[in-house]
Amino acid sequence: MKRYEQVPLSDRTKEIILGTLLGDGSLKKQKNYKNARLQFRHSEKDSDYFYWKVKQLKEIAGQNSVNVQKPDGYSKNKKLRFLGKALSSLTLLSELTHKKNTLHIKRMWLNNMSPLSLVVWWCDDGSLISDGGRKGVFCTDGFEKESVKILAQYLDKVWNINTKVAPVNRPRDGKKEQYWRLWIRSPEELKKFLRIILPHIPSKGMLR
Repeated sequence: MKRYEQVPLSDRTKEIILGTLLGDGSLKKQKNYKNARLQFRHSEKDSDYFYWKVKQLKEIAGQNSVNVQKPDGYSKNKKLRFLGKALSSLTLLSELTHKKNTLHIKRMWLNNMSPLSLVVWWCDDGSLISDGGRKGVFCTDGFEKESVKILAQYLDKVWNINTKVAPVNRPRDGKKEQYWRLWIRSPEELKKFLRIILPHIPSKGMLR
């Protein structure tokens, strides 16, 4: 079995990729490409964070990796898009994190995440909530319940952060769909989490 340490990319690049795979990132082989490439999009209002992330990923970026996408049916805002180079090193990483070209949540690769990975995951898909005291949530809507439970176990065992897996119902294509999210339901647990990530966040304005 291929090992994470054998992937010929810097630790920082790999840590950021792992974090964004849990958030807005996609690491796949596209049609007619031999190797995988990383892709992610962010709203123009998150441009500071987007360009910070792009700068960190220069190791896998090409000359034309960044472009602006026009508003589509899902959003009225323009999107900033990053599409990295297709590299054999990214293919190796995708083989560790994916199964049949789909992200596969497993402790084997989650254990390689760092505080920087958590920063990227939070900035991609985390939010602060002020409902009855400061709390937080990871919008893990793209994952099955069992995958979200694995993420909760990971945060508990590795980082000592207690979270709850609970459903939300959201309208999609004219009907309500159920999604599973990861909730930090107490101010104490949120403080513990923030103490881990705050030293690694480049700008406090990125803390949503």
